[in-house]
Amino acid sequence: MPKRFDLLVFDWDGTLMDSTGTITSAIQYAFGDAGLDVPSKQEASYVIGYGLKEAMAYLAPHADDATITRIVEAYKHYYLARDQQQVLFEGVAEALPQFRAAGFMLAVATGKSRAGLDRVLKATGLGPMFEVTRTADEAFSKPHPAMLEYILDYTGVLPQRAVMIGDTTHDLELGANAGTASIALNCGAHAPAALTAAQPLAQFETFAELAQWILAEA
Repeated sequence: MPKRFDLLVFDWDGTLMDSTGTITSAIQYAFGDAGLDVPSKQEASYVIGYGLKEAMAYLAPHADDATITRIVEAYKHYYLARDQQQVLFEGVAEALPQFRAAGFMLAVATGKSRAGLDRVLKATGLGPMFEVTRTADEAFSKPHPAMLEYILDYTGVLPQRAVMIGDTTHDLELGANAGTASIALNCGAHAPAALTAAQPLAQFETFAELAQWILAEA
């Protein structure tokens, strides 16, 4: 059966790597250090996928720039302290080479920094799997389409031949804003009902289920 898509674009945190809990707790600790009201787990999870400064500013809308900078630096401290404890979701390391063998190009569009993404790509050995990666410090934060538009331009793939895959409504809105299809994963930061409301092409509980669908249907 002819492929529906040529390019699979993945979010990272909560999509390929089981890192939502680490990010959420690091945000909460950082706000506590700054003496600000600590966001709930739901509030902290909501901003996963935003660029780091945008995320902290969203959670502390009345904070000045200096305070946001302090929160960001505290977040980095707490996040890096647990960085080595994070693991890929089951099936990711096996599926990505299968996707490439099936003829798909792969890319990453993430709210991580370039330094943060390069660090995990090296640690996991997955860097060679991707044609191109784009991070929040290289483009406007999700759901602005710039990040995905760059990836489409770099690969020469038309929007209708690409799909954005993520665990947040920011990822799904990014796909919609760039004119691509989107697929939702329920294993990350945002509630399944919120993802469903964004009307993805498909929605899965696990990465393993997603991988099976891509190889059979995409």
